[in-house]
Parts: sequence; C-alpha cells; structure tokens
Amino acid sequence: MSNHRAVGTDYEKKAAQYLETLGYQIVELNFRCRQGEIDLIAKEDGYLVFVEVKYRSSRQSGEPQEAVDLRKQRKISRTAAYYCMKRGISAQQACRFDVAACRQGEWLVIKNAFDYVGW
Repeated sequence: MSNHRAVGTDYEKKAAQYLETLGYQIVELNFRCRQGEIDLIAKEDGYLVFVEVKYRSSRQSGEPQEAVDLRKQRKISRTAAYYCMKRGISAQQACRFDVAACRQGEWLVIKNAFDYVGW
C-alpha cells in the first residue's frame, strides 16, 4: 500500500502544473500552520485563490470534490485567514476557494467551490 501523504503530494504537484496551463500563477504549495493546511495558493484573474486538491482512484469512495465538506471548508477558511494576516495581505484583496479534483487522470477545477466559512 502506498503512502497516502506521498500520493497526495504527487497530485498536488500535478494539480499545480495543470492549473498553470489554465492561467493560474502558483504562489505557494502546501502552506501549513497550526490552523491547518492549504494545498495550493495561486493568483488568477486578480484573485488570490486557495485551492484544495482531491484525488480518487475510482468512484468507490465517491467523487473527489465531495470530500470537501463543511468541516474541511471551515478549516481551509481559517487557514486562509491566517495566511493573509501572516503575509500582510489587505482585506481588500479578492479571494476565492477552488477545488481541483482528479479521478483516473481527469481533472475538474471548480472555481469558487465554496464561500468563506466562519467559526
């Protein structure tokens, strides 16, 4: 059985490469802090984009994007807020939360997949 973290890191890199072909400018991979982690942070069309990458090898566990539930959205939102504070990013900066989902080599990018979820 393969190491889940290694597989996740591999797909995060693949997602970054794919997003770059769509015009995203990758700013950071795997931002981690006490609040949580964000797989990819990018800029696209004036937005600062926080991207959650999900991968599934089959439909047995459902669609990859279904794993970004409310609990996960809250954690990503808190981490994004911390990232902006830590980096001195203005509250005026437009931000967005996207999901990059991959199943069997096919990518689906859901822009504005969810809104900021507070406490």
